[in-house]
Amino acid sequence: MPELPDIEVYLGALRARIVGQPLEQARLGSPFLLRTVEPPLASFVGLRVEEMRRLGKRIVFGFEGERFMVLHLMITGRLHWKPLGTKVPGKIGLAAFDFPTGTLTLTEAGSKKRASLHLVIGEADLAAYDPDGLEVLTADLEAFRAALVAENHTLKRTLTDPRILSGIGNSYSDEILHRAKLSPFQLTRNLTSEETAILFQACRDVLTEWIERLRSETGDGFPEKVTAMHPKMAVHGRFGQPCPVCGTPVQRLVYADSEANYCPTCQTGGRLLADRALSRLLKDDWPKTLEELEARKRGAAAG
Repeated sequence: MPELPDIEVYLGALRARIVGQPLEQARLGSPFLLRTVEPPLASFVGLRVEEMRRLGKRIVFGFEGERFMVLHLMITGRLHWKPLGTKVPGKIGLAAFDFPTGTLTLTEAGSKKRASLHLVIGEADLAAYDPDGLEVLTADLEAFRAALVAENHTLKRTLTDPRILSGIGNSYSDEILHRAKLSPFQLTRNLTSEETAILFQACRDVLTEWIERLRSETGDGFPEKVTAMHPKMAVHGRFGQPCPVCGTPVQRLVYADSEANYCPTCQTGGRLLADRALSRLLKDDWPKTLEELEARKRGAAAG
């Protein structure tokens, strides 16, 4: 799912192309994309785009007359900038929006169509789509600390909860926790003041660095390679590969529709993490350290 750094790069590319431009035509390729009835999409045609903004992981197109299009790309939704009049792509195309400068198309890979478009009038109605999580890049340490301890959850869950922190998802939470050298299963209210400060700085550093990196890679072009699996990431998507800090193989914990990638040496004192269901199933057989895991692998291979 595109997260804060990816959305910010999308916004920069869109501002350069469509702010000040009127929407000439809006073409839907899937009736399931549009989730609101009023105002109608046709009422946006002819209106100029006045601003682009981000609400959590949502992209907001602000038109004159305080009309807003709120787009949530979900997991596999992607935007593409094409020559004016480009058709909505066949199987994966959801919509196309024509401007004098070109056509913005929206695609979504996979059979589950989760991307959504909501149309609203006025700031009050727009606010209903804001999860209201803390914007860590503009917040101070005390606000960050208060957001963390409002509820007692694991750091992984807290970082990815849009009601707590804005714009951070599965990918960048892994990177942040690795940078901070904290376990994904550490509880927020168990953090020391020093650990909270380290996590706060890690959030700001990782997000800022990735915004700059993605902008540099995109240049004046349009971001066409938005992915959760960047080869330059430290741990996310790098299961079994060496940690760039210590060389320990990166481990992965899969649960529900998500996963946590971490370095046992840097983040958990050498301990392997297990989800609760797997721990109950294996009980004492679950390897506690990377050394135990490797020994069992060698034993299985020899047997």
